[in-house]
Amino acid sequence: KESNMDLRKKTELIVIHCAATKASMDIGASEIKRWHVDDNGWDDIGYHYIVKRDGTVEVGRPEAFQGAHAPAVNSKSIGICLVGGMADDGGAENNFTLQQFLALKDLIKRLIMTNSNIQEIVGHCDIQENKKDCPGFNLKEWLFKEDIKCG
Repeated sequence: KESNMDLRKKTELIVIHCAATKASMDIGASEIKRWHVDDNGWDDIGYHYIVKRDGTVEVGRPEAFQGAHAPAVNSKSIGICLVGGMADDGGAENNFTLQQFLALKDLIKRLIMTNSNIQEIVGHCDIQENKKDCPGFNLKEWLFKEDIKCG
């Protein structure tokens, strides 16, 4: 059970996730919070930021607190979740919108400016073996193409 709402002592990583939802599901922080709190029994939504299909960035768990999104690095990371990532057949799919990618780029750049210790931006798949399809697109390639660097 994830129940500690501890302040995060350091911020070295940004972890990118997908909600594993179909393109037709236009959800946001309130629905994800309900899944995390009601279904998982957590104290709050696990992610710090949610990027909706229209590019709206919603605040989830307050940034100062430790998230609940990637057990190995929760104590030193900020979690961002893009709504989408699942095909209609239930497989992984890069079905994110241009607005989402633009919002993600702006959010990452802001986080890098306000958290000088961020060393790396990783996908959930990079740090958790059983999440091979998350975030649902090639993050490293996208970061390179967008010239987003940290550390």
